[in-house]
Amino acid sequence: METPLLNDPEVYPSDEILKNSLGRSYVAYKSYISTILEDPYNLLSEWKYYKDGKAWLCKISQKKKTMHWLSVWPGFFKVGYYFTEKSGDGILQLDIAESVKQDFSSNKPIGKLIPLTIDIRSKKQLGDCYRLIDYKINKK
Repeated sequence: METPLLNDPEVYPSDEILKNSLGRSYVAYKSYISTILEDPYNLLSEWKYYKDGKAWLCKISQKKKTMHWLSVWPGFFKVGYYFTEKSGDGILQLDIAESVKQDFSSNKPIGKLIPLTIDIRSKKQLGDCYRLIDYKINKK
């Protein structure tokens, strides 16, 4: 089973570290981060080492609201969203990949939260992430 990278609490995930870890998917990562940190999203990113998971994670947020989490794996990155039953009620109607919808439908809740994780290997997968961010921003 694969495990996330960036496991050393003393080594901050700099651009050089990320480039070496992500390989060809680094281009998708840079495109994604630059898009979500600027207009129209203006989200915030914060890398932090989490002792419980023994890895660095990037929290993407809008003010105090967490939009999703980003983790680095060998050659790709994962974007993990969490929804309640109420906040996730429109996911299946979104214009996103059927495989993402199927994953969401089959995921078991973790407490009261239903996870939705997307493995990103190329820029063409980013559209689903942007639509999910739009959905979370507009969901009241």
